[in-house]
Amino acid sequence: MSRHLLVLAVLAAALTLPVLALAPWGAGESGAGRGPVPAAVDGPPPVAESGPDGRVALRGPWTVRGDRAGRGAALGWSRGGFTGRLVDVPFSPNARSVRGPRGAVSFAGSVAWYRTALVVRRAGDYAIRFESVNHRASVWVDGRPVARHTGTYLPFEARVRLGAGGHTLVVRADWRDPQAMKADAWHRTWFNFGGINREVTIRPLGAAELDDPALTTRLRGTTALVTVSVEVRNRGAARRLGVSGVLAHDGALTTVRFAPVSLAPGGSARVQATVPIPHAALWAPGRPALYDLELEAPGVSGWSGQVGLRELRQRAGQLLLNGRPVRLHGASLQEDAPGRGDALTAADMDAIVSRLKAIGANATRSQHPLNPALLERLDAAGILVWQGVGPVDAPGAWTSNTPALRTRARRRVQLNVLQARMHPSIIAWNLANEVAGNGHPGGQAEYVDTMAQALHRLDPGRLVAVDVWGTHLPAVAGLMYRHVDAVGATNYDGWYQDTFAPGPAVSAAIRDWLARLEAVFPSKILAVSEFGAEANALNAPWAPGGLAFQSRLLARHIGLYRADPRITGMLVWNLQDFALAPSFAGGSIRRQVPHIDLVRGLNEKGLFTYGGRAKPAVAVVRRLFAGG
Repeated sequence: MSRHLLVLAVLAAALTLPVLALAPWGAGESGAGRGPVPAAVDGPPPVAESGPDGRVALRGPWTVRGDRAGRGAALGWSRGGFTGRLVDVPFSPNARSVRGPRGAVSFAGSVAWYRTALVVRRAGDYAIRFESVNHRASVWVDGRPVARHTGTYLPFEARVRLGAGGHTLVVRADWRDPQAMKADAWHRTWFNFGGINREVTIRPLGAAELDDPALTTRLRGTTALVTVSVEVRNRGAARRLGVSGVLAHDGALTTVRFAPVSLAPGGSARVQATVPIPHAALWAPGRPALYDLELEAPGVSGWSGQVGLRELRQRAGQLLLNGRPVRLHGASLQEDAPGRGDALTAADMDAIVSRLKAIGANATRSQHPLNPALLERLDAAGILVWQGVGPVDAPGAWTSNTPALRTRARRRVQLNVLQARMHPSIIAWNLANEVAGNGHPGGQAEYVDTMAQALHRLDPGRLVAVDVWGTHLPAVAGLMYRHVDAVGATNYDGWYQDTFAPGPAVSAAIRDWLARLEAVFPSKILAVSEFGAEANALNAPWAPGGLAFQSRLLARHIGLYRADPRITGMLVWNLQDFALAPSFAGGSIRRQVPHIDLVRGLNEKGLFTYGGRAKPAVAVVRRLFAGG
C-alpha cells in the first residue's frame, strides 16, 4: 500500500489518546487501501497505520456471543448488554467445527452478536463500512438500528450521525439455514461460515465525497493513455467543485485534472480525464508495477489507492496483455483457513499468495468476489484473477429464475465490480459457474447476455466470462454467449470419466473434448478453468485418490493444454483442500471407485492439504508451468 505522510500527519493530529473505559481500535488490513479519504478520523489511535485512505479499521477487541435460540433481541442485546469472548474481526464463530456431527450443526448455521466501543472527538456524520457479514446483518449504534443487509462477500455501510464521545456498536449476524439461502439465490458455495468475515472500518463524511473510481489504459506505441473517472457526490449546499489527481511511480508524477463540476444539494456527477504517460511502467505478471493514485476535491474528501496500468485486448480468440500474448496457468482458490474459515487473517492471505507462487502460477480463479485485502496482495504479486461475481450456483443449477431474483443478481454484480475494478490483477468478471448447454429455463441466457453488455459499459478494460459445465457443452453457442469474451470449461476426464482407462485413452478423450470446445466457441478466449483429482495419503499412491495418481493425471492434462494453441488458460482445481458440507463423502467419484478413502467434509483436490502441506503434485505442476 502507498504511504502518504501528509494524510497520516493530519490523521495523527486528529486522533485522541485511548480511553481506558472503551475498547481501543486495533490495526487491521486496510481493506485494499482504496476508498473515500476523509480529512481525519477521531478516536483512539490504531496500533499501526490504518491505510492511506484514512479509514480506521475496527479490528478489536470485539465481544462476541452466540445466540442459537435467537433470544438476544428480546433480551435487549441490541443495546450491547451481553457478555462473551473477546476477539478481533474478521472472526467466524463456527469455523473451528467443520467436520463430523459438530460440523453438521455448525454448517446448519446460528446467530452471533458482536459488540465493540468507539470514541469520536467531534460530532458529525460517519460511515461504518462492513466488507462482508454472513448472512443477514443487523447493525445498531447506541441501541439505535442503523443498517440491515443480506448476503456475504458484498460490502455495505451504516451512515450515522455521532455525537462527540463514546459509542457502542453492535452487529447481529444470522447465517441459519443454508438451503434457504440457496433457494434465495445466496448459495453457500462450500462451507457455511458465519459472522463478520471481513474487515470493518469507520470514516467521517465530509461535505462531498469522491467514490466509485475507474481506470482504463490504452497503449499507443510507448505511451499509455490513462483514463480516470470518479463519482462526485454533494452532501451539502450547492457548490462548484474542482477535482484533481496525481499518478505517482518511482518519483515521477503525472497530474490528472478534471473539469470543474457544479452540484445541487444532494446532487452527483461523474468526471473523467485522460492523461498520456510516455514510457509508462506497465503492470504484468513478473513485472507488477504499481502507481499511487490520489484524487481530491479541495476542502472535501478524496480517494487514494494503488493501481496498475495495463491493457487487455483479444485478437482471434487470443488474449493480449500489453500487446503480448499471455497464457494463464495456476489454480483456483477458496478463502478457507483451518480454524478461521473465510475470516482470513493477513497471514492467511500471505500464505495463499505464497502457495500460488510455489506452483509458478501467474493466475488464479475464484467462484466469488475475493477479499479486497487479498486482491491487494495479488496485485503486488502480479497474479491474474478470473473472478466470479453475482450469484454462485451448484453445478448445472440456476436459482436466479424470477424477476426479483434477477434484479437482485444484477445489483450484486454491479456492486462487486464497483468494489474491485481498480485492481489490475482482475482480468475477467465471470458471470456464471458451470452453466449447462445454452442456459437453464427461466431466463439464465437473457440474464448473462444483459449483464455482459452492462459490464462492457461499466468496465470496458476487462473480459466478461462464463464457466461451462464441461460434460454439458452446447451443440451450438446460443444467446447466452453472444456478448461474452471468454469461456472457461471444466474437464474431469480421467477422474469422474474414464477413471480406470489407460493413459492413451484418457488423452484421446481430452483431445476430442478440446476439439468440440473449440468448434462450439471458435472466436472466444478459451480456458480450462477446472480440472484435477482428489488425493490423500489414505489411498495407495497410484490408485484413484492417491497422491501419485493426482500428479500423473494433472501432468497429462497440463501437457495437452500446453500443446493446444487455442487454449489460453489452465487452472487446476484447487490450490488447497477446503471444507464443504460435512455430509459430503466424495460425490460422484464413488460411483466409479466405491472403495475410495476420502475424508468426509473435505474437498481434497487441492495441491496443498487443508493444513497447508504441499502434496507431490506441487512440484509436478510447478515444473510443467515453468515450461511455458
